[in-house]
Amino acid sequence: MPARVVVLLGSSSDLPVIDKMLPLLDRFGLPYLVAIASAHRQPEKLKRVVKQAEKEGAEVFVAVAGMAAHLPGVVASLTGKPVIGVPVASGPLAGVDALLSIVQMPPGVPVATVAVGSAGARNAACLAARMLALKDPEVAEAVEAYRRELAKGGS
Repeated sequence: MPARVVVLLGSSSDLPVIDKMLPLLDRFGLPYLVAIASAHRQPEKLKRVVKQAEKEGAEVFVAVAGMAAHLPGVVASLTGKPVIGVPVASGPLAGVDALLSIVQMPPGVPVATVAVGSAGARNAACLAARMLALKDPEVAEAVEAYRRELAKGGS
């Protein structure tokens, strides 16, 4: 089954940030692809990954990046699909620089931005699911079941 959500990381060092995100995508029934492609060091690879994923049916992109955090914005420049940026807590500003970089996109190139780090990655999974739930009743039910669990004190 083709990936509906593509999770892009600028570096393998960002993999721990998505540890709790991927099980949520599974829970929501959303096939995903995880790829590492730096916006700075591998721009052609990044472009190939985004374009190939789109051809194969990707519907939402999640871009995880720290410090200058150009990855989400570059991904948004390559696709008309929704892009969710996850800032990584790294460098001397502990992710605040990444957060501001991702949230301050120019008009017409939106990137939805979530909290810094693993909690933000989990919210990125939830946001992607909510977007896809608009046209997929099975995903909508999975999202509602998760919300009911959270209301009962689950995590």
